[in-house]
Amino acid sequence: MSYVEQVRTALYVRKPNLDPVLLDLYTLLALVKGEQVTLEDVHDAWAVWRSRTRPDHKSLIPFDQLSEAVQALDQPYADAIAAAGRRPAAVLERNPDA
Repeated sequence: MSYVEQVRTALYVRKPNLDPVLLDLYTLLALVKGEQVTLEDVHDAWAVWRSRTRPDHKSLIPFDQLSEAVQALDQPYADAIAAAGRRPAAVLERNPDA
């Protein structure tokens, strides 16, 4: 299994109901940001996806213009992305040839 699939799988386990395209966007965040992922990063990835699936969505505005309650909705996803981003390093530590 590639490192990308490891991260995608780790994220899928935490958030199994994600649309496949959104799962890929969040996988990319896990790879490039890992534990440094922010709520704004999560919102931006979601906004890219949502702009294709429902371009009239009321939350398709910059993160800092969202209410705190709506911003907080991104926290579980940020947590899952951060956790999934840790997985490849742990796998490589156990198996440097992976």
